[in-house]
Amino acid sequence: MENHSTNSMIDVLTPIWERVLQQSPIGVEDNFFDLGGDSFLAVSLFNEIARESGRELPPVIIYQASTIAALAKVLEQRTIQRFPALVLLKAGTEAPAIFITHGMGGNVMDFYKVVKYIRSSHAIYGMQAKGIDGVDEPLESIEDMAQFFLDAIKQLQPQGPYLLIGYSLGGLVALEMAQRLTEKGERVAMLAMLESYPHRNCMQYRQRLRLIMRLARHHAATLIRLPPREALSYILHPAERLVYISRDGIGSARNQPPLGAAYTAAMQRMRDSGYRALKSYRPRFYPGTIKFVRAAISLRFPDDPESIWGDLAETFDVETVPGDHTGIITNYYETLSAVLSRFLQEVFGQR
Repeated sequence: MENHSTNSMIDVLTPIWERVLQQSPIGVEDNFFDLGGDSFLAVSLFNEIARESGRELPPVIIYQASTIAALAKVLEQRTIQRFPALVLLKAGTEAPAIFITHGMGGNVMDFYKVVKYIRSSHAIYGMQAKGIDGVDEPLESIEDMAQFFLDAIKQLQPQGPYLLIGYSLGGLVALEMAQRLTEKGERVAMLAMLESYPHRNCMQYRQRLRLIMRLARHHAATLIRLPPREALSYILHPAERLVYISRDGIGSARNQPPLGAAYTAAMQRMRDSGYRALKSYRPRFYPGTIKFVRAAISLRFPDDPESIWGDLAETFDVETVPGDHTGIITNYYETLSAVLSRFLQEVFGQR
């Protein structure tokens, strides 16, 4: 396929986009995300591209090549470029920048819609995990992830104040970053953790027991509806189960990967390493304020996040957003964006 012209590659890609996005016609300069694409649909898109072209590429490429024309040019290249640790998600005219990191096995494209609706004149950067491009091996601990991102951020912004937002596993990474910055005398103006919890091994016995029983019922119901191959992956890879947890009560398929969607080897390594990092991490007391956003519907986490974090922060503020763990960024992104916008306004209003 590498010898085909760009026009030939466009001819291959166009019907794939139309099938995955269920729209026709799609222009070569139409943006994947503006057409309703998300991280789960990107997986389906690149699965089909692999079948048609023989090229297996990391779905996160869609953020850097989000049109058919741009993706056609990428497919003509023989090798994949190493992805940067920081990706500009939204341009801004004021300093300091806002840094946001994704959840386990995720990537910056998870936040395309959230970032779009954040009302701020400050630039927003996504922190992109090492190894998502398949070039490098993923990091195995929250501490290493935090330092990896801090090294990149320091090159862009040597001094505070720092504005950190972390979703799910990324919230723990943002917390560790805030700890390290604070210990060095830097100012963390905002630490926002979105649906972010330590592994249940850190929880009290009664909390763990309730969650284990709740999850056991969910796992049984999920395995019944999965094809055999996916069911086996679900059993063998604990991180894989986290993708299927989401149910926001409105029956939206966008809260789950499509049945039959296969994840690349790099994506699977990211999930597995992320799960190991989560399991081994033990949060320390944070001498500052945590702005916490919880989902209204909870399955694998305690209903009250303060029971986990209340004694681990000097100040702990909680906001509730409709939806479940995944639904807050896939279905209720406008509500989440409004909450984050208010957090930012409060920070800058104090300056």
